[in-house]
Amino acid sequence: MSTNVSDINAGPHPHVVHRDDEGSKTGMWLFLFTEVLLFGGLFLIYSVYRGMHTPDFHHAAGELNKFMGVTNTLVLLTSSLTMVMSVNALQRNQMTKSLAFLVTTLGLSGTFLVIKFFEWSAKYHHGIFPGTDHIHELPHGEGLFFNLYFMMTGLHGIHVVIGMIIMTVVLFKMKSGAVSSTNFRMLEYTGLYWHLVDLIWIFLLPLFYLTN
Repeated sequence: MSTNVSDINAGPHPHVVHRDDEGSKTGMWLFLFTEVLLFGGLFLIYSVYRGMHTPDFHHAAGELNKFMGVTNTLVLLTSSLTMVMSVNALQRNQMTKSLAFLVTTLGLSGTFLVIKFFEWSAKYHHGIFPGTDHIHELPHGEGLFFNLYFMMTGLHGIHVVIGMIIMTVVLFKMKSGAVSSTNFRMLEYTGLYWHLVDLIWIFLLPLFYLTN
């Protein structure tokens, strides 16, 4: 029995949408690579200035709150774990667990920002903040240290906020069914971005908090 081309085209799924998963994954990795270049350049600038003003950087690092820095590191590492668990749960079609882990990740992200807010506030009240008179009175190397500290941790904080916004969008898409066990790439890519945010902080911790 012969089969017409029209019969093949008139199958039960005439409107199947084929996603270019490989293309989107490549695009995501390219984006992450640009982020690595951005912070890599800042790390290089930090290293050059530290080599020029080692004693001042050493002294300025002693003014930072190591307990808050280490606590925030543990918070972000835990959030990275809950993100992995959220992706794995979604891939296993465990939507409720996946949503719970994603909400936990969001909560830990907010905790990181709250701790960072109190840390920045303490520095501001002591006059150690870009643009204040006190920071201009510090030795040149210490002033450079704190300017780099606020610039790099501030940029990292912006990335945390962006990650929280993306996670919130994905959360609603999961509830609506747009992101599911058969279409989990958006959550997976969000996880990749979040792991990069965590990795950047792991480098920031020793550069600023543990240099003395």
